[in-house]
Amino acid sequence: MTGEDKRGYGLRGGLDGAVALEAEAIGRRVEQSWYAPKIDRATLRALMQRRDGPALLSFVLWLALLAASGAAVVLTWGSWWAAPGLLAYGTIWSSSDARWHECGHGTPFRTRWLNEVFYHLSSFMCLREAYLWRWSHARHHTHTI
Repeated sequence: MTGEDKRGYGLRGGLDGAVALEAEAIGRRVEQSWYAPKIDRATLRALMQRRDGPALLSFVLWLALLAASGAAVVLTWGSWWAAPGLLAYGTIWSSSDARWHECGHGTPFRTRWLNEVFYHLSSFMCLREAYLWRWSHARHHTHTI
C-alpha cells in the first residue's frame, strides 16, 4: 500500500492501541480481541437462514407497538400521562435505524421485495435517502471489519 492509497482517518485521544492501516496489523489486532462463540457451522447456518415469517411477524409487531404507543400519546395528550407514551413511542421509533441497517444488507427477509419495502420505510423513518445511503453504507463496509 503506497502513501497515496491510505485514507486520512485521524485518531482522537492519542495513539494508545492504534493499529496502522495495514492488513496484517489489523488482522493480528482483530484475532486478539474478537470474540467468536463456539458454534458449529451447521448450527450457525440454520440460525442464519432467512425466512419471511419470523421477520414479517417482527416487523408487524414493531409497527403495532408503534401505533399503540402513538395512540396512547394522543389519548393522554395534555397530561403528564403522555410522557411514558412519548418515551415508548420514541424508543420504538428509534429502533427503525437497526431495521434500516439489516434491511439494507437484505438479511431479515428471504423475499427481496419485502426487504426493499421495509428498507424504504425504515429509511424514511430515519430521514435517510434510501438509494444514496445504500451505496454510502456499502462503501463504509469496505473500510470496516
